[in-house]
Amino acid sequence: MGFFEKLKRGLSKTKQAIFGKIDALFKHFVKIDEDLFEELEELLIESDIGVETTEELLDSLRDWVKDNREKDPEAVKRELYRMLAEMLGEEVPLKLETSPSVILVIGVNGVGKTTSIGKIAAELKSQKKKVIVAAADTFRAAAAEQLGVWCERAGVDLIRQGAGADPAAVVYDAIQASKSRHADVLVIDTAGRLHNKKNLMDELAKINRVIERELPDASRETLLVVDATTGQNGISQAKEFRETAEITGLILTKLDGTAKGGVVLTIKKQLGIPVKFIGVGEGIDDMKPFHPEEFAEALFE
Repeated sequence: MGFFEKLKRGLSKTKQAIFGKIDALFKHFVKIDEDLFEELEELLIESDIGVETTEELLDSLRDWVKDNREKDPEAVKRELYRMLAEMLGEEVPLKLETSPSVILVIGVNGVGKTTSIGKIAAELKSQKKKVIVAAADTFRAAAAEQLGVWCERAGVDLIRQGAGADPAAVVYDAIQASKSRHADVLVIDTAGRLHNKKNLMDELAKINRVIERELPDASRETLLVVDATTGQNGISQAKEFRETAEITGLILTKLDGTAKGGVVLTIKKQLGIPVKFIGVGEGIDDMKPFHPEEFAEALFE
């Protein structure tokens, strides 16, 4: 099964929860009135599109109906879907212009950070890139062991130290290995703690200083892993992380296990951060770069 088919299947809960109800709503109404907009507002908010974004969206839709003197509910529904698709934004690929380039991966425990790193490493390897992974989450028990299993599956090298080691020291070792082994990409796992922002900020700052000193000209990405099943809570989490790190992109996991996939439609609008990877399954090839047009086709058609 190709990834597009997996994407369609993975989004089936979201499609049914959001767009099945929207289709039924528009079939129920024979005219465009405020009752329709009120019910539509309730549906969109329930779908984790968010209150503020829903209000903006419906204001734009009202203006469109007025300007076009539109009376056909089906035409209004099509325009709503067009607006939603537009909110996905344009594709923003990873910036990997140097060898090595650096991808720093952050996110709270439980969102699928370790598995995401393994899957991204496998995806980069499939693009003929030499990948090294740094196990710099040295505080969580068995984090390096878990990462090691995924790196073995992906067929990439892992650089690690013992439990409780200095994360910046692991990053230093991994950078040296990346240079000596002529790696194209260094992917760095970091500790998933948000309850103590100062510790997290200090740790990330220390890691970043090592990268800046040892690889001053390297292309760099800082990717935040967000669990799609948490919906708007995931966006709140991302806003908190943004206070401690300069996030360049998002990895959205577990889209296949949720009816809250509507969060993808608004995440870029609310955060100003592009989605760069999406995950729709447990397999090593179930995470791919985010293509907005493909996503919209899988969701709306």
